[in-house]
Amino acid sequence: MKEVQNIINDIQKGNIKPIYFLAGEEPFFIDQITDYIEAHLLPEEAKGFDQMTLYGLDVNLPDLILQARRFPMMSDRQLIIVKEAQHLLKKQADTDALESYLNQPADTTVLVFNYKYKKLDKRKKIYKQILKKGVYFESKKLYERDTLNWIIDTLKTMQHPIDVKSAQMLIDFLGTDLSRIYNEIQKLEVILEKGAAITPEIIETHIGISKDYNNFELKSAVATGNYLKAQKIARYFAANPKEHPIIVTIALLYGFFRDLFIYHTLNDKSKFSAAKALGINPYFVNEYQLAAQKYPMKKVSRNIGYLKDADLKSKGVDSGSMTHKDILNELLFKLMH
Repeated sequence: MKEVQNIINDIQKGNIKPIYFLAGEEPFFIDQITDYIEAHLLPEEAKGFDQMTLYGLDVNLPDLILQARRFPMMSDRQLIIVKEAQHLLKKQADTDALESYLNQPADTTVLVFNYKYKKLDKRKKIYKQILKKGVYFESKKLYERDTLNWIIDTLKTMQHPIDVKSAQMLIDFLGTDLSRIYNEIQKLEVILEKGAAITPEIIETHIGISKDYNNFELKSAVATGNYLKAQKIARYFAANPKEHPIIVTIALLYGFFRDLFIYHTLNDKSKFSAAKALGINPYFVNEYQLAAQKYPMKKVSRNIGYLKDADLKSKGVDSGSMTHKDILNELLFKLMH
């Protein structure tokens, strides 16, 4: 994410602000900036004296500001990191106190607020003050397409190329939780030599995702009408239900047919135009082109209904004695016939 790197680059150049207010729905980028500041702002010998981590549930604003006003002992500045800061600014009096501090922040203190899963009201005075005196960063949740690009870019910086299909395998298995994906990527970085490509075989060996039996391959089998392959994958899922919960599979197939419905409505179905409209990587447009031939609009609408029914059955609604294996087998038969 360029904004994260720009903040880190500024710190490296010595352009250090008295306040970093890191807010938003995606905790990974908030932690990434905070971890960098924590590791690099102060010399190692000064950290025990001039660096502290506080928590929003355990500290109040007046005490925090008193701490921010004190002088550092061993360095030119002190660093105060406030984690879970979303619990700190709950009263107007707290907001007023921080606004007062921001009128004249201590030039020997760096305050870092981790304001996770929330964001400031940009109409408020405090937001404008932070922009004027420091850095306000809003960490937004990535869509699946953006997560795919993030995986590719992150591995590129680690000198490990990865193709689109392999990156999608990681998303299908791990979801769009960036912290979880990054942990798995770090494991691969330790194991592999620099320059080694990340392939489906490497993912299968070291992360435990089958290169042949996963949601990515199931979706592809459904899209191309390969019923035999879809059945084989369904049997594998039934034998490994913890790794392949049916709710995740239904959600992925629902998303595919929803997007296929949108594809049918497009006037411009060229690769890059369709990719933009669907919010997917252009690599996957060919799959929609093939699926559109097998599933005309009427079938797509019907299949969306089947998926909604299967979702209810998987949650115990009108499912009788059906197991998840039964529900998935029935669903695949209905979708593909």
